[in-house]
Amino acid sequence: MKPNTESSKIREILEGCKKNDRKYQELLYKQYFGFAMSHCLRYSNSREEALEILNDSFLKVFNKINTYDFERPFGVWLKRIVVNTAIDTYRSQNKHYFHYEIDNAIGLSSRDISPADNLAFEDLLKLVHRLPKNYLTNFNLYVIDGFTHEEISKMLGISVGTSKSNVSRAREMLRGMLESSDKLNVERK
Repeated sequence: MKPNTESSKIREILEGCKKNDRKYQELLYKQYFGFAMSHCLRYSNSREEALEILNDSFLKVFNKINTYDFERPFGVWLKRIVVNTAIDTYRSQNKHYFHYEIDNAIGLSSRDISPADNLAFEDLLKLVHRLPKNYLTNFNLYVIDGFTHEEISKMLGISVGTSKSNVSRAREMLRGMLESSDKLNVERK
């Protein structure tokens, strides 16, 4: 069986990184920038914060590259490092994210509404990023990355009940935001 050329290319880059060769580190960074950044953006409130998480993640990759098992896909290993780095960042800044502006909370509804079918991915991502940081992190871990509430509680150092509550409140807030955006779209027409 002929080896996959992309796999052998990545393996060569990873071997160069194991030797602390800056050229190969730069190649790895460029190769996986988009992949890693897409995960970082889900866990951050701004592009600057996402870039900080990304750079911290790659620093960990370069420092721990000797522990990487070549039998496993590199992308999976990198994603785990990125998610864990985002969680570490969340924990370190956690005290700043429990505050939610009261003006934004007015008018939140517990009614079930159907989300707009024509909402673009970027628009939905913008709405998700308007969530308070603790809700955003919980929502991403549970809904998007598929972690259980038990796993999330261990990662974030919160109770299982708090994790469930954060996801529930995030969904409720998103419903309210979707309802508001639907009303704006109807008024504009």
